[in-house]
Amino acid sequence: MSNGHALLAVGGAFLAAGALARVGARIGLPTIPLFMLAGFVFGPHTPGLSLVDDPAEFGVLAGLGLVFLLFYLGLEFSLDDLARGGARLAWAGLAYLVLNIGGGLAFGFALGWGTREALVIAGAIGISSSAIVTKLLLETRRMNNRESRLIMGIIVLEDLFLALYLALLQPVLSGADGFGAALADFGKAFGFLLVLAALARWGGRLVSRLFGSADDELLTVCFVGVAVLGAAAAEEVGVSDAIGAFMVGMMLGNSKVAPRVHKLVLPLRDAFGALFFFIFGLSIDPGAVGTVVLPVLAAVALTLVLNLGAGAFAARLHGFDRQEGVNIGLTVLTRGEFSLVLAAMATTAGLDSRVAPFVAGYVLLLAVIGPLAVLRSDRLTWLLPAKLVRPRPVPVP
Repeated sequence: MSNGHALLAVGGAFLAAGALARVGARIGLPTIPLFMLAGFVFGPHTPGLSLVDDPAEFGVLAGLGLVFLLFYLGLEFSLDDLARGGARLAWAGLAYLVLNIGGGLAFGFALGWGTREALVIAGAIGISSSAIVTKLLLETRRMNNRESRLIMGIIVLEDLFLALYLALLQPVLSGADGFGAALADFGKAFGFLLVLAALARWGGRLVSRLFGSADDELLTVCFVGVAVLGAAAAEEVGVSDAIGAFMVGMMLGNSKVAPRVHKLVLPLRDAFGALFFFIFGLSIDPGAVGTVVLPVLAAVALTLVLNLGAGAFAARLHGFDRQEGVNIGLTVLTRGEFSLVLAAMATTAGLDSRVAPFVAGYVLLLAVIGPLAVLRSDRLTWLLPAKLVRPRPVPVP
C-alpha cells in the first residue's frame, strides 16, 4: 500500500466511522457498534467501496487503539474505590463474575468448538463494557442514583479481573507445551503484573516527579511513550500488550498527574479507539456471521438472564428495590472493548474461525439492545420477579 493510499484509507476510516456514529447518536445508539458497522460496510467482505483489501495492513493502528483503550481503563481503576465498597461490594462483584464467567464457560463448552475457544467465549460473555456502562450512566443522568455507585464498583472489580484473566489466558492461547510451561508463562505474566502493581501502589511520588512537567505537550509525549513501551515490554515477555497498557494506566492513575493525563488522553482514546473498532469491523465476513446466528442469539438470551440474576442478588444484598435491581442488571448488560480484544487475540492465536464473527455479532447485538433497554428500564421491571428482591425496610427516624 502506497503512502497516499494509506492516508486515504485512514482518513476515510475516520470520516466513515464519525459520520455513521453521528447518525446513530440521534436515536440513542452508542458509538462502538456503529464504528464496527462502518468498518463492516467499507470492508473487503461487502460490495461497494472498500477502503482496504487486507485489514492486517492496519495492524499497528489497531494496536495503538488497543493500547489507549486499555491504558484509559487502567487510569480509571482505583484501588481506593474498591476498598471503600467493603464486603458487600466484593460479594456483589464476585457473584456477577461467577454467574457470567461461569455461564459463559459452560456455554463455550456446549458449543463444542474447543477448550481454548471456550475460555475466550467465557471472557467475551463474562465482562461488560466499562466505556458503554459509564457513558450510559452519564447520558441517562443516573450517576447519582444509589445503585449507580454499586454498578461502578462492579466495573472496577471487572477491570481487576480483566488483567488477571488476560494474564491467565495468554499462555493458553500461545500454545504453551504442557502444564509446566503454561504455569511458567503464567508465573512470568503474574510477576510482571506484580511489579507494575507495586509501582502503581507505592511509586506515585516517583511517577509524579518523572511526569511532573507543567507543559501539556511534554506530558502527552511522555505518557504516550510509556504506555506504548509498557505494552511492548509486556508483549516481549510473553504477556498480552493489553495487560501492559492497563497496568501502566493504573500506575499513572495513582499519581498526582492523573487528572491531567486523564484529560489529555481522552482525544487519543477516542480517535484510536474508533480506529480499533473500525478495523475490527473490516475483518467481519457476513458469510461467517451468518453461520453463528443461532449461537449469538442464544448467548444474548443467556447474558440477559445472568445479568438480571446478578442484579437481583446485588439489589437484595444492598437492600435495593426491584426497579434498582433491574437497573443494575440492564446497565451492565452491554459488552464491548474487552470482548473484541479477546476476539482479536483468538484470531491471532489461530483459534476456530467462528469465534471472531460470533463475538462480533454478540457485541453488536448487545451494544444495540443494552442502551435501548436501559432507557426503558422503568417499563421492564417485570423482567425481575419481585420475590427475588426484598429491600431492607428503611428505619423510621
